[in-house]
Amino acid sequence: MNFNELGLTDDVLKAVEEMGFTTASPIQAQAIPLVQRGQDVIGQAQTGTGKTAAFGIPLIEKINSIKSNPQGLVIAPTRELAAQVANELNHIGKYKQIKAMAVYGGEDIGRQIRGLRMRPQIITATPGRLLDHIDRKTIRLDQVHTVILDEADEMLNMGFIDDIKKILTKVPAERQTLLFSATMPPAIRHLADQFMREPAEVKIKAKTLTVDRIDQYFVELKERQKFEVFLRLIDIQAPERAIVFGRTKRRVDELASGLKKLGYRAHGLHGDLTQSKRDQVMDDFKNHRIAILVATDVAARGLDISDVSHVYNFDMPQDPESYVHRIGRTGRAGKKGEAITFVPTSEKPHLFMIEKMIKKKIERMPIPSQEDAADARRQETTEELLKVLDRGTNSHYRELAENLLKEHDVIDVIAAALKKLTNEPELRKVRLTDEKPLQSKSQLGRRRRPPRHPRQQNHKSGRPPQRRHHNQPRAKKQ
Repeated sequence: MNFNELGLTDDVLKAVEEMGFTTASPIQAQAIPLVQRGQDVIGQAQTGTGKTAAFGIPLIEKINSIKSNPQGLVIAPTRELAAQVANELNHIGKYKQIKAMAVYGGEDIGRQIRGLRMRPQIITATPGRLLDHIDRKTIRLDQVHTVILDEADEMLNMGFIDDIKKILTKVPAERQTLLFSATMPPAIRHLADQFMREPAEVKIKAKTLTVDRIDQYFVELKERQKFEVFLRLIDIQAPERAIVFGRTKRRVDELASGLKKLGYRAHGLHGDLTQSKRDQVMDDFKNHRIAILVATDVAARGLDISDVSHVYNFDMPQDPESYVHRIGRTGRAGKKGEAITFVPTSEKPHLFMIEKMIKKKIERMPIPSQEDAADARRQETTEELLKVLDRGTNSHYRELAENLLKEHDVIDVIAAALKKLTNEPELRKVRLTDEKPLQSKSQLGRRRRPPRHPRQQNHKSGRPPQRRHHNQPRAKKQ
């Protein structure tokens, strides 16, 4: 379906065409007519399916540009997503003179208050900072007629559900509510039952969640092998631009620090960074000043980057939906992408869950050898050295070289230089803190149930009992 078949006004249609949109995606084609009719809508769709335009286009059409109070409210889990949504809404509303503003934590609230005096008609916000503004009376919601909950399941995972309920009680009861979520856990379903009126449901099937342009692999290994195997992979694959996902902020910090120590152009991104620092990291990544972005799932939500060549799941994601979000950062704009997941043996059940969800087997990749990685580094170093020779060397370096050759053989000097530049493995000593392995849902279920009989706590077979009391000490890490 083309956008000109959706009955859009000329101003919105012109803006949408300028954004490069011609054909509506499945979520857009199904959701936009429902929203235009004033229905509450539940949309189940992943990042990258075009859901922002699915709610943004009919929202812009509904806004009265003459009124200066907020009429639309979008609640998002992260700063990046709130900013990205505001940016897209501003593009859609360009010719209707409709403005959206993002408010979120980590930025000076006084600066946001000054921005709110410009009377944006749409607010995109993270829950905590929105409540701050409501308490300060710097944002009034009494004129809001449309509320959108974006990535509701992620807001649930981040503990925002009570904040969302509080915010929804501040909005007029006579409103249109739209909820978008990758999954529909019971708490989100309950939220919809409580705050929505006979919502229509739009669901994008799982088969559309991953694209054929992404080659997916997994490497089975031990936790302590991860860093060295990762170094071998990036030496061999030489990714132009890569995102590496770690499970915790500590992991991200240690991994980014280790990579920088070894000379790789890398930086970390997680929720503890100030907004200015996050913006600087993203600017460096987008402009190729760094090649490797190490990030947590939360920090990577809403990142708008089109030319990532590789995604590495250094730590496995908590759930299959997060896997889809992660690998969707590559394979965009018609380009091929590659996603590689590190899988400790104890976490293989999570791999099977992912394969079941995406309806595709992920191909096993053997652990690359140290020699293959060393050969790749040596080849790259040699090519870099030849580039320097082509550009010419100045007299200072020629003088140094002449002095070295008075005392050493020319072959030995060149070999030593290549070894130093290549960063041989014995020079790459970095220690990461082990992360606790993920547990499958069946394992978690067994841990929550008390044993049927006390003797089950003294199991002698070497395997943990099937039902273990929650106070019993955990088995040691493998």
